[in-house]
Amino acid sequence: MPRFDGGMHPLTAQSAYAALSIPRAPTPGPAAQKPSLSGVPLRELESILAPLPRYRAVQVFSWINSGVDSFEAMNNLPLEQRRELDGRFCLRKTALTQKLEDGAGAAKLRIGVPGGIVEAVVLTDGAGRRTACLSTQLGCAMGCVFCKTGLMGLTRNLDSAEITEQFYHIRKFYPDIANIVFMGMGEPLLNLQELRRSLDVLCRTMSPRRVTVSTCGLVDGIESLAVEGPAVRLAVSITTAREELRRRLMPVSAANPLPRLKDVLLRHQRRWRRRITLEAVLLGGINLGGDDASAMAAFAEGLDVVVNLIPWNPVDGLHFEGVPLREPSAAELDRFCAALEGFGLKTILRREKGRGVCGACGQLGAASGKLPEAASG
Repeated sequence: MPRFDGGMHPLTAQSAYAALSIPRAPTPGPAAQKPSLSGVPLRELESILAPLPRYRAVQVFSWINSGVDSFEAMNNLPLEQRRELDGRFCLRKTALTQKLEDGAGAAKLRIGVPGGIVEAVVLTDGAGRRTACLSTQLGCAMGCVFCKTGLMGLTRNLDSAEITEQFYHIRKFYPDIANIVFMGMGEPLLNLQELRRSLDVLCRTMSPRRVTVSTCGLVDGIESLAVEGPAVRLAVSITTAREELRRRLMPVSAANPLPRLKDVLLRHQRRWRRRITLEAVLLGGINLGGDDASAMAAFAEGLDVVVNLIPWNPVDGLHFEGVPLREPSAAELDRFCAALEGFGLKTILRREKGRGVCGACGQLGAASGKLPEAASG
């Protein structure tokens, strides 16, 4: 078997988590320098493992995607091949450092990667179906004023192994994951190459119809998905369809104005024939007026969309033009939902999910020390 010259950085020790019930990852040694095979699409794996026959690569790929963490467990491979694989490669380059559960079906996993901690979330809907929410970047550069992760800034993109291993860590605790959404830390379309590689892996066990990529509206990235795929579901964080207000809330709108965004969404929908989700984070007193409802209806005209309404989840220290952000009142929500429905829009009001572990929309990156009600396990 030929050598593979890829590598990885050793996992940085995180002393802040020394007291957790999950043991700290061992100090990286020579084995940690071996390239990881997780997150490698099958065609790449066939090349890496050549001259082994293709069916051996398929076997290895299937084992990796099933979540095994040792080559020894791949018991349909000859012992000699398992030993050689173990000598040249590893199956994990990340380590779970903390798991928080809120007792209501939500959980947040904090996962050590070179340079910091990424967070992945498990959410449960009213029917008991679990969704894995994955991150694509360490931090985020988009700077949306209502999002905690945006305050972190961007450290770097995650590679495909670091993305797919979030799912493997989750599945060890929650094997019945029904859906995957890329709505965690970072902007997925700014890491499109590694996003596609991770989708190539994950969509071999999860139907693309059960996978959603969320973006804050990067026109070039959506265009690339429209032309080249993959044919996963698309969600767009719009928050408001009033251009001037959106630019103040979401700086990305300056380079991706709403008319261009709508044009590319129309092209994406014509290509893949799938309903698009428009996500609106609802901010008390800011984007819940009648003009917001009419602008949203005008933007949605001609598109097959559902509007996912997300009441803002509290995060300390977030302001809009000097005024602290606040949750919308029940009356504000009722009026806004009624206005949208009056325009004929299909709406879904997302109830609180994941707040107990700071895993709700906009909360990733919040300090775990502020979660007295969360149970660590």
